[in-house]
Amino acid sequence: MSYVGPDFDPPQPRRPRRGPLTVALAALVPGALAGWLVWQAVGDDSGGGSGKAAGASTAAPSSASPEASASPTADGKASSPAASSPAAKPSTSRPAASGSLKGKVVVIDPGHNAGNFQHPSEINRKVNIGTNWKECDTTGTSTNAGYTEAKFTLDVARRMRTILEQQGATVKFTQDGDRSWGPCVDERARIGNEAHADAAVSIHADGSATGNRGFHVILPAAVHAGTADTRPIAAPSRDLGERIAGLFVRETGSAPSNYIGDGTGLVTRKDLGGLNLSTVPKVFIECGNMRDSKDAALLTSGAWRQKAARGISEGIVSFLRG
Repeated sequence: MSYVGPDFDPPQPRRPRRGPLTVALAALVPGALAGWLVWQAVGDDSGGGSGKAAGASTAAPSSASPEASASPTADGKASSPAASSPAAKPSTSRPAASGSLKGKVVVIDPGHNAGNFQHPSEINRKVNIGTNWKECDTTGTSTNAGYTEAKFTLDVARRMRTILEQQGATVKFTQDGDRSWGPCVDERARIGNEAHADAAVSIHADGSATGNRGFHVILPAAVHAGTADTRPIAAPSRDLGERIAGLFVRETGSAPSNYIGDGTGLVTRKDLGGLNLSTVPKVFIECGNMRDSKDAALLTSGAWRQKAARGISEGIVSFLRG
């Protein structure tokens, strides 16, 4: 997602704590980098976005992303769940098949909404993110050719749903292209909480500068302030994030970000409402930088998006199986 908007202030440099799985990820990186270079050499001809999508953000991107960014100011009382979006209930899940994940609930949060640009007053309204107030949501970013982040995230999420349901999991979405805008970042967290999700993942693509490449997974810091308390989910969320990062490398051949995360593909944040308000293990993943032409070529490829969906899903499966 773009580093512009509600839940995304520019990240502060920090070196993430390296657990055993992070070390394992580091061991995978050299092979991933080699595969990444081969990928760039041979290319991927499975399609791409074209045409400028209405309402896609065209402002020069900064260095942060997920739910949104910009430093908001307090503006009064907290919003009610019904006020956060045009619909107060999450998208209906499909019946789970039998499989190794039978009984497990996964919530997938496709970042942004293609209709957000038509509802500026709604998405700019401040909501309580536990530690302070931020905008409800943003429009997200896009490639220079106009392929939007909202379109990308929903496509990857739907591919993930198919994979996870085949494993027997019950999959719920925060939105499935069935809402005119939103939901707000606080409602996105609430959907996962009310579903008692065993794992929740928010899908995004970054909007950083040209030359900035690669993916990164955003982990919740141990926050205890205001109405936010992520201390119970910080450790399991890190486990989830490390597994997703390692399997994303393996499946896509993409390298960890070269501009954030010190080459680990892992970043810890304490300013994101979607994480601060979560009571279930949850991470964000920025699958690549839409503003870099080489990353954009991957993000707009249907074949690559399938690999991305498989990598994220396999990370979730690994986490849920323990």
